[in-house]
Amino acid sequence: MSGARSSTATGTTGTADARPCGRFAPTPSGPLHLGSLLAAAGSYLSARSQGGRWLLRIDDLDRDRCIPGMADQFVATLAEFGFEWDGNVEFQSNGSDFHAAALARLQQDGHCYACSCSRSRVAALAQDPDSEPVYPGTCRDDPRAGSGPHAIRFHIDPAQPPVEFEDAWQGTVRQDCAREAGDFVIRRRDGFAAYHLAVTVDDARQGVTEVVRGADLLASTPRQILLQRALGLPTPRYGHLPLLTEPDGRKLAKSRRALPLSAAAASPQLWEVLGWLEQEPPAALANAPIAGIWAWAFENWRPERLVGRRERRLTAPPGAPAA
Repeated sequence: MSGARSSTATGTTGTADARPCGRFAPTPSGPLHLGSLLAAAGSYLSARSQGGRWLLRIDDLDRDRCIPGMADQFVATLAEFGFEWDGNVEFQSNGSDFHAAALARLQQDGHCYACSCSRSRVAALAQDPDSEPVYPGTCRDDPRAGSGPHAIRFHIDPAQPPVEFEDAWQGTVRQDCAREAGDFVIRRRDGFAAYHLAVTVDDARQGVTEVVRGADLLASTPRQILLQRALGLPTPRYGHLPLLTEPDGRKLAKSRRALPLSAAAASPQLWEVLGWLEQEPPAALANAPIAGIWAWAFENWRPERLVGRRERRLTAPPGAPAA
């Protein structure tokens, strides 16, 4: 699929372009909502304000979650909200050969093993039902694990030092992956690459130099850094935006307020999100043309205002016009 609002005709794979490069990579499991718009806008403003490229990739590997036609809807919605991406829209499912090659290298280098544990068995290990379970290595030394249906896990050496990186807004992040995450799935039972492997490979092959996304993915980043190191891939700069939540702290995507973005309300919704990104847009912009809102946002982008903000509870931003 070609980007309806592509700003160049240059392909995104294998580019030698030295400019900074960001991306937005949603999964087509439901309509884009205000939380999606916040992540897309933060990524877009960060990349474009540096004179960089911005890519649109549809992360569609989890076919059980993907809704037919939703990817086309994503493209149309983003265009209606004034986003312009470089090159064609990329689809993660088209990168299966790259994912398989990366997996083969990890297997050859002894970084992974077969795991026959079911999801329910692993989920039962979680101490908190809302948290991700830490896999204890049940199949690590079991030669029978690969004889039937199985996933493949990346092995984290217990002696592995904690992974540490500097996040653009969350500061120094440090995670003892062996203790806090455990060996994680990199190929699912259905043969497709799992999230961590696919996103790591795709970001590298597309030349992504900065990953700006929601803070709900902050804890996933150290595992992706481990994969980058094992595969000899560069580590992009990371910036995790405040997660948009309900007033009581529930994630927006699971709430009644996670309504689809509306083209008819594009200007006020974009204006609202800029407020949640701490940019303090003037009230007069709330009903301005989309192009005018973006022009103001680029000229007045102040990313330092996001430092230390991990959550943004859903309230009206300062200066909101009367309903």
